[in-house]
Amino acid sequence: MKREFVQFRCTVYEKKHLKVKARKSGLSLSEFCRRAAFEDQIIERLTQEQIEAYKMLVKYENNFKRIGNMFRQRNPGLADEVSQLADEIRMHLLSFKK
Repeated sequence: MKREFVQFRCTVYEKKHLKVKARKSGLSLSEFCRRAAFEDQIIERLTQEQIEAYKMLVKYENNFKRIGNMFRQRNPGLADEVSQLADEIRMHLLSFKK
C-alpha cells in the first residue's frame, strides 16, 4: 500500500515530456517516475502499425523458410540464400522484442 507522498519540481516542458513517455509506455505518470527512479525496466507499447509490421515479418519469415525447404533437394545454393534471408528476418523480429 502506497501511503507516502513525494513531490519534485520540473519545468512545464519536462512535465509534458514525462507525460508523453508515460502514455507511450502505458503507465501513469507516478508509476513511470517511480520505475525510472528505481531503474526498473520501462517498455514502450507498440503502436498498431508496429504490430501489423511485426505480424507481416512473421509471415514472411515462415514463407521464406518453406521456400528454402522446398528447394533444398533441387537447388541447395538457393535454399541456403533463402534460409539466410529468413534468419535475417528472425533477427529483426527479435529486435522488436527489445
